[in-house]
Amino acid sequence: MHSFLAPDFHIRWSSLTAETIAPSINHALAAAREAIETISAQDPATASYASSFLALELATETLSRGWGRLGHLDSVCDNPDQREALKKLLPLVSEFHSSISLNPRLWNVLKTVSQSQEIPTLSEIQQRHVSETIEDFKIAGAFLPDDKKDRIAAIASELSLLTKQYSEHVLDSTNAWELIVEDAEKLAGLPDSAKANAAANARAKGLGTPDFPAYRFTLQSPSMLPVMQHAHDGELRKTVWQASTRVASEAPFDNSDLVWKILKLRQEKAEILGHLCFADLTLQRRMARNGNAALTFVEQLHDRIKKPFLAEAEQLSRYKASKTGAPAAPLEPWETAYYAELQRKEFYAIDDETLRPYFPVKGVMDGMFEIASRLFGISITRSETVHYESSALPDPANDGAIETWHPEVTFFEIRDSQTDHHLGSFYADWHPRETKRGGAWMNSLHIGEPGQPHLGLIIGNMSPPVDDIPALLTHNEVETIFHEFGHLLHGLLSQVPVKSLSGTSVAWDFVELPSQIMENFCWERQTLDLFARHYQTGQPIPDDLFQKMLAARNYMSATAFMRQLALAKLDLELHVHLEKYLDRDLDEIDREILADYRSPVKTATPSIIRRFNHLFSSPTGYAAGYYSYKWAEVLDADAFTRFQKEGILNPATGRDFREQILSKGNSAPAEILFENFMSRPADPAPLLTRAGLA
Repeated sequence: MHSFLAPDFHIRWSSLTAETIAPSINHALAAAREAIETISAQDPATASYASSFLALELATETLSRGWGRLGHLDSVCDNPDQREALKKLLPLVSEFHSSISLNPRLWNVLKTVSQSQEIPTLSEIQQRHVSETIEDFKIAGAFLPDDKKDRIAAIASELSLLTKQYSEHVLDSTNAWELIVEDAEKLAGLPDSAKANAAANARAKGLGTPDFPAYRFTLQSPSMLPVMQHAHDGELRKTVWQASTRVASEAPFDNSDLVWKILKLRQEKAEILGHLCFADLTLQRRMARNGNAALTFVEQLHDRIKKPFLAEAEQLSRYKASKTGAPAAPLEPWETAYYAELQRKEFYAIDDETLRPYFPVKGVMDGMFEIASRLFGISITRSETVHYESSALPDPANDGAIETWHPEVTFFEIRDSQTDHHLGSFYADWHPRETKRGGAWMNSLHIGEPGQPHLGLIIGNMSPPVDDIPALLTHNEVETIFHEFGHLLHGLLSQVPVKSLSGTSVAWDFVELPSQIMENFCWERQTLDLFARHYQTGQPIPDDLFQKMLAARNYMSATAFMRQLALAKLDLELHVHLEKYLDRDLDEIDREILADYRSPVKTATPSIIRRFNHLFSSPTGYAAGYYSYKWAEVLDADAFTRFQKEGILNPATGRDFREQILSKGNSAPAEILFENFMSRPADPAPLLTRAGLA
């Protein structure tokens, strides 16, 4: 009955049923409470590093294993029974985790040991473990009086429920909308791949016939984006745009009130802990250090690119006017992607569909593995997999196959090329489903340590296969796969002996460096030739097409740059200056905050706040941290200059990146790790140069 807690490295997903959730998690909670009590009951004067800090590492390991598996299934295999079981347990688990840092006896033991004569005798990693743990406890409120500790615990429990509800509203609202088109003429301009995908989607719902096909469109990216970019029918684009902007903004899925409740609780928590705002609380141990520093970073970049950003908007307005014969004027928001794509095709004779045949998902994965193998000294092999329905018994005929949670999921093993040591394994799940939340992400299911393998996963919602045509990706989707694989390598190549300092457990504004540096390999001829092969002929991208691709790389780059800055600005304003906006209309404050960050449009765009999962689908997540994407871009653009100077596939450079960054986790401050690789602090100039905005 404790299937979620099974210690097996290869997880039996079919055994993780809704009825086993409560017994598993309750058992793990009881064991974790007992372990915490054992540590807390020690005489602080005789306690040691092993009996305190190290024991604390192990105390919640079983609970983390079970809860992590449940959280993963909630993201990729949502169902009502599972959702209900998770909802009932969420307050208990949140309350327990909050209670650890607020336990006065435990804090006394840890504080006493941290000041003992044993600490200077420990290794540097162990000493960092001690200092980082003490800081974790301080930030969580270990020093607070009992009444304030109780309130911090209550806030944690409330936030866990509210953010879970927010995430469910986004998923359910997204899935509640569909558009069925029976007149194929309305789809003029749509690529054949998009129409085939829509027809297959309709057939899966029992709609249409071979002679009279129907076309089903959803708000999942592979379905929606081709409409916004290519459909000639403006009313069709408007319909899809309006639906996308209403996600989680109407009953019964309206997130408006939840946003304010979440923001108020975060602000209250920050104030109890002695900070002016939630951003200051969250960023104090990140590279930015505080909310105002992060805001300054965003605003300085904004000032650097505002002029080219406005020039791009003006150019697009003139382009539309030249095509319609109407005077130049601001576009409607459902027109911008369409005319931007038309202009790109005209200026550069290239679009996503031109490149898509060169990016079959298997070829992309194989080439990406080859790049990583050459650079980082690893080998990656695919394992045989099998999928069983819930509660099904394993078939002896499939003995040795790795079980997955869905038939489309694949499984891979990473080994060190020199020693053949098993470093880690991972699952990959790339295509959208109604039971799967949107976006792309990486996660860890088991954190290993030197000598023991890690287990991770990479997830996306990419263009799916259609009939007998394999999944063909856009170049942007290729970059997303490389991005998530970079996160994965950061976890699976970690060699830190303390699990809480391992892998991606680094400063949040440093965590995107390994992921974003991998995207650079999607633009180099030498590396593209390893995976960009036509799915029918096997030929690489022709040189003339590659040159067009490079020429178009920075097309509308200021607009894309400004979009990321706008999201970061919105995030930071809400978490630094909440009092200015509290309880006002969300669309109104969005327009106020981003007045200088948006290109002019005829129709105001509803705020993304109601569906901004990065900020509101977990108690912290990217809240007050969305700027870290741009922060890490500064780091990745600078770090990639070493590869450009020393050789894109230079194994010595790759090995140094593995040794200095990927293997080190949080074993040293982020600034030190970066300087160890680059022999100097970060320089922002390469990012602006790469974006064509220097």
